[in-house]
Amino acid sequence: MCGIIGILGDHQAAPIMLDALKRLEYRGYDSAGIATVRDGVLDRRRAVGKLVNLADLLVEDPLAGRAGIGHTRWATHGSPTVANAHPHRAGRVAVVHNGIIENFRELRAELGGTFESETDTETIVRLCESYLSEGLSPKDAAFATIDRLEGAYALCFLFDAQDDLLIAARAGSPLAIGHGDGEMFVGSDAIALGPLTDRMTYLEEGDRAVVTRAGARIFDAEGKQTHREMRRIRMEATRIEKAGHKHFMAKEIHEQPQTLSDVLNTYLDGDRVAPPGDYDFAATDRVQMIACGTAHIACTVAKYWFEALARLPVDVDIASEYRYREGPIGACNTALFVSQSGETADTLAALRYAKGQARAILSVVNVDTSSIARESDTAFPIHAGVEVGVASTKAFVNQLAVLLCLAIRAGVQRGHVSPARESALVGELRALPGIVSSALGIESRCEALARRLAEATDILFLGRGPMYPLAHEGALKLKEISYIHAEAYASGELKHGPIALVDRTLPVVVFAPMDPLFDKTVSNMQEVMAREGQVLLVTDAEGAAAASEGVWEVLVMPKVDPLLAPILYALPAQLLAYHTADHKGTDVDQPRNLAKSVTVE
Repeated sequence: MCGIIGILGDHQAAPIMLDALKRLEYRGYDSAGIATVRDGVLDRRRAVGKLVNLADLLVEDPLAGRAGIGHTRWATHGSPTVANAHPHRAGRVAVVHNGIIENFRELRAELGGTFESETDTETIVRLCESYLSEGLSPKDAAFATIDRLEGAYALCFLFDAQDDLLIAARAGSPLAIGHGDGEMFVGSDAIALGPLTDRMTYLEEGDRAVVTRAGARIFDAEGKQTHREMRRIRMEATRIEKAGHKHFMAKEIHEQPQTLSDVLNTYLDGDRVAPPGDYDFAATDRVQMIACGTAHIACTVAKYWFEALARLPVDVDIASEYRYREGPIGACNTALFVSQSGETADTLAALRYAKGQARAILSVVNVDTSSIARESDTAFPIHAGVEVGVASTKAFVNQLAVLLCLAIRAGVQRGHVSPARESALVGELRALPGIVSSALGIESRCEALARRLAEATDILFLGRGPMYPLAHEGALKLKEISYIHAEAYASGELKHGPIALVDRTLPVVVFAPMDPLFDKTVSNMQEVMAREGQVLLVTDAEGAAAASEGVWEVLVMPKVDPLLAPILYALPAQLLAYHTADHKGTDVDQPRNLAKSVTVE
């Protein structure tokens, strides 16, 4: 979501902050701004829309200073306007803020007066200024303000007449401090800070920090000064480039053979599955999988795998609903959380609800320094690398690969997967990156089909078994980047309502590899064609030979073990969505209203 940068540097801060904010564009935003202190004077510039608008403003009205804060905003309270853009300022203090202040209305009523914006964030600077007016120091005023806030936030304060001071704080939204040589930095993630320094300190929940060029003093939620580990990050992990592709999403689709190979090399050892940070599933009675969005779909696929391979019951919950249900968590239940960023606010809150109740807290994450990884008993990395496109591609595929490896491991531990079966599955997994690479050959075919799909106003996706959640993934990808309304159904549910939608104008995408459910899926497909629905059948050569008569189009995939099909069939779901959106001319990497890392509930 929103991006934060803070600098206490040796050089003019504005161009450095603009560059850092550019690296944070992938998170999604609708306005941007910066503030600096020069010769003791605090000033700011803000603009609506893309960062180029802020850059143009800074050419016309420059902003000097070696200390500053910057922000890209994704609107929560108030529409995208200059008045609602960050940094917000009141008198001697400016602040940038990620998250939501839940008690801002009460604080507004207490402060009184006229507010310039519709945001919750303006309440923070107004409150801090009131404490400054009472004679508190900038540090004490900021800390007193933070003590009054309820909700989720990452904050960075900048003060008039203070060109060597930033106050940073986090609660429910990530924030990192970067250490330079005589310079210090604050950022919402390592990507913002990567080119500036490779030395990072990640604030823990409730932390606040006093940052000067000499270093950072960190205080915990109780106000006690504490030590947080400084970590060195791999600079390549922060590099963002399209590598000749038109969009980041296209690049990330094409990276999947390599990233899939990377993660499988970590989880496979010879002819066995050997996850890093192994966990014994033999003692658990049930697994609860909790996630949001695409990660939730990955969990839904994994439910089929765990129940089939390990005979282990699995409940899948949407994180934003999970803790509010207040469902029972048995002491023998294992809670497994999936998040690409490792900072998803709903998922993190659900994890904290389950902690102390479940037998163990496991996570599947892409960022091993993230809050979810750090707060889990065992974190399983997916090794997908930086993913910039808002619509997840390689992270989703690697989540599936890790979850399948864990399901196989659980099956072995519980005595339901024999050594011979494990060895056979490992052989299939080792071959999968090469199969995915060859399957990229369907792209030109997907591009041609997308020209037809782009003319539709509604599209239906169908699948059975583990292809049912894949249908959801296809619909989600299409709607989020092409803005075409799409829905997914289990094929057997078609006649229980959705078939009323079918006519000659409705494209129906059917995921149907030749598996034990193939004939059932074909029967449902025939129901669509009998009502003149336009069926796009995505299957393998055997399936195409058996069931292509009468369909609108067929997209032929390589043959794989049905257990691995969801991983491979993610590719056509992605390519059809990508090329449909590209043909329509939508913003593929930064679709409207969406953000990459959702750090508000």
